[in-house]
Amino acid sequence: MPRPRVNLLSVDLIADAAIELADSGETFGVNALARRLGVTPSSLYNHVDGRDAIVELMRARLGERYLPDPVSGEWDEIVVGTVRGLRRLYADHPLIVPLLVGKTITDPGVIANYDRLATALVDAGLPDDEVLAIVAVVDAFAMGFGLDVTSPDEIWSADTPTTTLARLMADAATGRERSDRAFEIGLEMLVASLRLRVERT
Repeated sequence: MPRPRVNLLSVDLIADAAIELADSGETFGVNALARRLGVTPSSLYNHVDGRDAIVELMRARLGERYLPDPVSGEWDEIVVGTVRGLRRLYADHPLIVPLLVGKTITDPGVIANYDRLATALVDAGLPDDEVLAIVAVVDAFAMGFGLDVTSPDEIWSADTPTTTLARLMADAATGRERSDRAFEIGLEMLVASLRLRVERT
């Protein structure tokens, strides 16, 4: 039997290889990851409990890379920093999104970031019974605009007769420029609507 390419596994090495595997679009699983690392599945099980644990290692690694460090700031700065970080994560790794959303979050670092967001919103005066919903809106907003980066340049067919769309599309930006502009407008609207809710409390 040939020697494995990797002599010493670590959770970071496993997480990085898992991210690469998921990004490649190949079938994701313990056996596929073991092949990529050049080890046996049993070697992986010495470090992780299975597929779900591998997904959490990926989540933790991506959280370290993309989510803002815990720093002080106003609630709106925390919202904006979280949204921007999550959007970059989802835009850079769209094929990982189904794996992440299909599993309960257990990584302490990622939970700490969401907790910081929830705490900032509560401290701003938003009602407890709205905060979890707002956190979900923030996450969904970031995810939607992260995946929007992968959209085709032409979102709507210009060949179909329309009242207004075709005229607007004629001079509109396309690709990443279109997505970034829409994201900035949407983020401004999101923060403005939250600010109004804060002011009403």
